[in-house]
Amino acid sequence: MSNSNLSHVQIWGAMEQVHFFYRSFSVFRRTLALFFLSGLAGCGNVNISSMNAIGANITPIRQLTPQQNNTTVYIQGKIEKHIPLLNKHAYQLKDSTGSIVVLTNQTDLRVGSQVVFKGQLRYKSIPLAGQEQGGIYLEEK
Repeated sequence: MSNSNLSHVQIWGAMEQVHFFYRSFSVFRRTLALFFLSGLAGCGNVNISSMNAIGANITPIRQLTPQQNNTTVYIQGKIEKHIPLLNKHAYQLKDSTGSIVVLTNQTDLRVGSQVVFKGQLRYKSIPLAGQEQGGIYLEEK
């Protein structure tokens, strides 16, 4: 009878070890997933100040040109101004190389925040008195 009890104790102990390992591994996976998801929240803006946030190539604002119209880019910088519009919000974003206007549906961004945007680069032509006065902006998708 003691052999039977001993095998139940051994089985129970092994089951507790497996359960502890699974629970620890599960907590680790959840923590890891939460870390990555929090970094990707907003699908375009991330409050991370590294130059290569979320594995994307951040383009300095100075390098954005009208010839890149309709291309997808990642930009990073500090929000300088907020301009509420009818159906969207516009933010003036500044990095160490320049500034650009970003159109987005996001309403919870604050002036002074460091953010990353992913969007389509757009160019709006504005001919005025025979000269081109147009500019580029980013439309977050």
